[in-house]
Amino acid sequence: MKNLFVPCPHRRELHLQKMHQTLFFAMVFSLSSVAFSQQTLQDTTKVETLDEVLVKAVRVGTTAPITHSNITKKDLEKRNLGQDIPMLLNYLPSVVTTTDAGAGVGYTGIRVRGINAQSTNVTINGIPYNDAESLGTFWVNLGDIASSVESLQLQRGIGTSTNGAGAFGASMNVLTDAISKDANAQLSNSFGSYNTRKHTLKFSTGLLNEHIEIAGRLSNIQSDGYIDRASANLKSYFLQASYLSENTLIKAITFGGSELTYQAWNGLEDLDLLANDRTFNTSGMYTDAQGNVRFHDNEVDDYKQDHYQLHWNQKLDNQWRTNLALNYTYGRGFFEQYREDEDFEGYGLMPIVIDATTINTTDLIRRRWLDNDFYVVNANAEYKNNAINLTFGGSYSTYIGDHFGEIIWARYASDSETGDHYYDGVGKKKDFNVFTKATYRLNDNVSLYGDLQLRLVDYKTSGMTSDRLPFNIDENYSFFNPKAGITYKFNDHNSFYVSYARANREPNRDDFENNATVKPEQLNDFELGWRHASENFTFNSNLYYMLYNEQLVLTGNIDNVGNPIRTNSGKSYRLGLELEAAVKISDKFAWRPTLTLSSNKNQETIASINGEMVNLGKTNIAFSPEIVAANALIFQPKPNFQMALLSKYVGEQYMGNTDSEYSKLDGYFVNDLNITYEMSFQGNEESDESRRKPFLKSILFSGLVNNIFNEKYISNGYYYTYDDDFTTPGTITTVEGAGYYPQATINFLLGMTLKF
Repeated sequence: MKNLFVPCPHRRELHLQKMHQTLFFAMVFSLSSVAFSQQTLQDTTKVETLDEVLVKAVRVGTTAPITHSNITKKDLEKRNLGQDIPMLLNYLPSVVTTTDAGAGVGYTGIRVRGINAQSTNVTINGIPYNDAESLGTFWVNLGDIASSVESLQLQRGIGTSTNGAGAFGASMNVLTDAISKDANAQLSNSFGSYNTRKHTLKFSTGLLNEHIEIAGRLSNIQSDGYIDRASANLKSYFLQASYLSENTLIKAITFGGSELTYQAWNGLEDLDLLANDRTFNTSGMYTDAQGNVRFHDNEVDDYKQDHYQLHWNQKLDNQWRTNLALNYTYGRGFFEQYREDEDFEGYGLMPIVIDATTINTTDLIRRRWLDNDFYVVNANAEYKNNAINLTFGGSYSTYIGDHFGEIIWARYASDSETGDHYYDGVGKKKDFNVFTKATYRLNDNVSLYGDLQLRLVDYKTSGMTSDRLPFNIDENYSFFNPKAGITYKFNDHNSFYVSYARANREPNRDDFENNATVKPEQLNDFELGWRHASENFTFNSNLYYMLYNEQLVLTGNIDNVGNPIRTNSGKSYRLGLELEAAVKISDKFAWRPTLTLSSNKNQETIASINGEMVNLGKTNIAFSPEIVAANALIFQPKPNFQMALLSKYVGEQYMGNTDSEYSKLDGYFVNDLNITYEMSFQGNEESDESRRKPFLKSILFSGLVNNIFNEKYISNGYYYTYDDDFTTPGTITTVEGAGYYPQATINFLLGMTLKF
């Protein structure tokens, strides 16, 4: 028997020349870093205080026993030149990002502690953003949303109770633009490599009659992509009308966008192409009647999504606040594919006879559609006094998604008619949760945290899958998710915390399609942390142990539309140490490193190898590097001028769960250079003349050079196996295959923002 679980010499040779350099840099930056300061989000005005109440139910404070990072609008502004939200968060602790098109625009992904986006909860103003069926988050549908973010909190681990899909390794809650007291406007333009450009117009009326504000944004981002034809055209908008009084805040918000993205989810399986033509894109490739290789011009993902939110926050007295939120999201769109030699039977069509020849196959162009509606109501109340902060509330959502496919062209149309659906299916999901969370200050040094959540999920499907197979799911889940923690303040500079949290999470639609008997997953999360804060030095350390039962781990394989395939893994765990610091070296220099060391294991893995089921014992969990590090060296000679060298190291990782060398992605070390300079026209306000507000307040110049050392690296891929007996009849051999997503070499973005 021949076992093909051996290293691939060609792929290893591709990276061998840089391996020693990478390891050297990894040691130099062994305390790697975050480019964002972990500053506490302080309430500086009444307006900001009321705005932040919109997300207070799903956020935690600085002293809570929950591991988290806070990002402000100012933090995002420095690098907001067109790349998606995951790329802007790349330098946070334990974060690994990737992009299909290679340059950060279009389809992008983020993993936290090795956990994929389908297990990361995302809310916008407390409203769930994860797709109810796939559980994924598609930032491509909200191009330039970063320009409308007031603040963002990323919680690692289970975190606090939140709305929507359960957090299973991380949760991200986004607060959109706060009310501005003063009228203002911004015009931003940026340009860069691969014909990337971003155009953004923002405005605010300021508070009219001290009560009403109207604000908005229009954006367009376009890029040709680093990968061939992996273009993106993202149009988006944001509009809010707000009413503010002493005790009331009402916000009506609508935002959304449309995306037209050429597909790049196939990756590269050909190692020669990977070495010599790494931007080659196989998507849309076909052979015409003359035998020429051609590419379908419209092999695209075309989707639109609109969100409508209404928030009412009421301060009843000095101790009680209430918040009510309503949401409606409408999404619709398709992806288009050119398919060669497709069987009529697979589309419910009849064979045809031409000149006594029976034809059973045809070339065709198909579209797979999703048309969905999502309704949400959130309600919560907060009670606060000197000793206790109590929040309780709940959320209810209902989702209806229509899935259908149509053939828009065929070389042989058989008995099809224009507008026919070759499959139809409906998914319906209801999600209800209630929670109570409290922080109790036992004394000046000790505070206790408790959090209880009950979540009920009802998921039903009917009709067929895209492969025309019956798909009828009827599942109900009841999840109880308790959390508890203690924070001990040792002195004014040091505090310690310990916490325990339990989470349960349902499978997604793709999980059911791949395995009708898939099980929900459970997680017990233990966190132990130390926080130190002094004038010139802050340091956070966190030890976590995440113990899973039936974790839905990535298998490494993807389906025919690029979605990752997952499977239950029985018992597994993630054990890690997270370190981060902010060091003020001088008035002009700062250093911000982060480092995550982890061990991520399946307790027992059984796989089919060469026709036999083999127990591989303890194996590494797919896409879970043991080392993730980042570093920011910041030089700020003047308050309005900053230069930052941003470095990121991601250790080697397996794309599967069998520890096959063939599935291994090499580690990589990438450096970016970020420069910002703001020219102000505000004056010194020492005279009546200088106190006059100028029409143009300032001009912000931004520059970002990514991958300054031109590293040829791969941040993501896929891995699969299949059994074959082509070598020796009667002997089964396991064949391995892999695909890779090359990332851009050195590239740049330059931007200018006019602030009025």
